[in-house]
Amino acid sequence: MGKENFSFDIVSEADLQEVDNAVNQAKKELAQRFDFKGSKSSIDYNRTEKKILLVGDDDFKLRSVKDILAAKLAKRGVSMKLLTFSDPVHVFGGCFQQTADLAAGIPHDRAKELVKIIKGLDIKVQAQIEAEKIRVSSSKKDDLQAVIAHLRKTDFPLALTFCNYR
Repeated sequence: MGKENFSFDIVSEADLQEVDNAVNQAKKELAQRFDFKGSKSSIDYNRTEKKILLVGDDDFKLRSVKDILAAKLAKRGVSMKLLTFSDPVHVFGGCFQQTADLAAGIPHDRAKELVKIIKGLDIKVQAQIEAEKIRVSSSKKDDLQAVIAHLRKTDFPLALTFCNYR
């Protein structure tokens, strides 16, 4: 019997169904809140393009819409680090609009940083970049657990998810 290898993948992507749920909850809250009665403020989610569009009557309302969305995403376990916000822009009727792009994968430069962090741990694991994810493998499950534990404590600028553990 050969030596068994265990592995897991590190990805940076949102659970699109949870984002969908969070956006729907945020929309409900916007519709019910007294301070948004008669407001043009809105939240729209394009799942295929992985974009969320926020609209506010003014800068303050736009920030409130963003805060509502952030609270709903947090409740559903979706990190705000998965969102990249554009600068707010003036649109029709004096409103402000802002787009948030959802992360889909780890950019190559960030992947190289992660591999360097993992190799610097002095644990016997292999880390390799595969497209927009990183595969970490080892002959010991404990070593993989140690890598995950270390990365969870690291304040990395991307939200990291550990999946396909086998």
